[in-house]
Amino acid sequence: MASEQPDKRKRKNLPLDTFGDFQYRQALAEEMLALIGRLYRENVHLMLYGKLLVNLSVSEIMQAHRFVRETENNELSEFETYQVITALNSQELGPAEVDIGIIAAAYLFDSKKLSIEEFVLDSVKDLVGKKGSVLDKPQDVVLYGFGRIGRLLTRLLIEDSGGGDNLRLRAVVVRKSGNDDLIKRANLLRTDSVHGPFKGTVRVSEKEEQLIINGSEVKIIYSNEPDSVDYNQLGIKKALLIDNTGVWRDKEGLIRHLKCKGIEKVLLTAPAKGKIKNIVHGINNHTINSNDKILGAASCTTNAIAPVLKVMNDEYQIISGHIETVHSYTNDQNLLDNFHKKSRRGRSAALNLVITETGAGEAVGQVLPELKGKLTANAIRVPTPNVSLAIMKLHLRKKSDSFELNNFLRQIAFHSSYKDQIDFTNSSEIVSSDFVGNRYAGIIDSAATICHGNNSILYVWYDNEFGYTVQLLGLAKEMVGLTYERYPKYQ
Repeated sequence: MASEQPDKRKRKNLPLDTFGDFQYRQALAEEMLALIGRLYRENVHLMLYGKLLVNLSVSEIMQAHRFVRETENNELSEFETYQVITALNSQELGPAEVDIGIIAAAYLFDSKKLSIEEFVLDSVKDLVGKKGSVLDKPQDVVLYGFGRIGRLLTRLLIEDSGGGDNLRLRAVVVRKSGNDDLIKRANLLRTDSVHGPFKGTVRVSEKEEQLIINGSEVKIIYSNEPDSVDYNQLGIKKALLIDNTGVWRDKEGLIRHLKCKGIEKVLLTAPAKGKIKNIVHGINNHTINSNDKILGAASCTTNAIAPVLKVMNDEYQIISGHIETVHSYTNDQNLLDNFHKKSRRGRSAALNLVITETGAGEAVGQVLPELKGKLTANAIRVPTPNVSLAIMKLHLRKKSDSFELNNFLRQIAFHSSYKDQIDFTNSSEIVSSDFVGNRYAGIIDSAATICHGNNSILYVWYDNEFGYTVQLLGLAKEMVGLTYERYPKYQ
């Protein structure tokens, strides 16, 4: 179990002038914006207890500070983190992810009597004087498909472009649907009924058949077959192609992408079939090797439950269990009753609860071999457009109670190597729409946890679109060697 975070402050009293205090902290957050952006363009990604700060507004930065109190029962204020950011800004740092929240909290309990500048410098000393990039040159990326996941990936890739020397989206391949195809696709990128408008600019160049997204030129390629495009002609070389169509899911189909000039690796945004490895980012990345040219990213549900099942099995040892997923409807279902090749899915998605199958239980056994054959799973599609819930009934070898189990999961969520995959909430008022846009694979709803001896029931929320897409981006970076060390290194 991870060691406890050193921040143990308890601040019960509010300032005498709460409005004045807020305005001062707001001013500090405003000044942080420029510093966060400058460091980001130099490939130093600032975080606050695991939350990436780049592209956040002033109010969102302040909310991130408040979130620490809600989850840790301790205050973390802009007064402290601002000093950490200014100290970092004075240095020439190498590429990394730096958690200013952890540094700020740890400084309060430093026994070396260092100044804040000295303490920050000591926390990132391995980075000083190593300014540069992780990759020698930008990595070309091609999206094959531009549906729900493809457009969210586009948003994330553009958002994560940094100084332009990371992942670089070069092209999107689609089937042409009409003369106004480009305009319609641009509008779908600009707006989203679930996730809101794109926080950036999208220009259309019909003559060049490209979208210019926050200054990045993205070629729109029209093709009906995966092996019919010469990407080299467009200057695209050694690219990672991300197939988000779901049409080709086995080696025979996906290898067709590799026959195209300019494509070096392929990532499937769905469970791959056959002998292709399915990877849940952060869980079984260690199984990837240099010979893996094609990888599958498993399903959104598998990505949500595998991290929680991994830590539960490591600590309590799972004997058996059942996973019931309450899943938002998808484009695979019918809007109104009509023929469907699968049972029940032909009935109106917006009007019914629909029992259907899920391969998540079996898929977990592929990602975590130690759980193979121990889990069953089923799914219920419900009339919501996004955010799903996995109910995990687990029979454990080790007994526990709700308080102990929730405390364990809290520590895992904020102070372990799984903190990028597992989120945690202690709110008893939370509902599904509160998790739209959540960037974690799964979120523990601690208020719903049930324990009785060796039996436990966990409720794990997940944004089956956005949270899954963040996992995809993490895996894409892993495939091309774009991984950042995280600081500080102390626990």
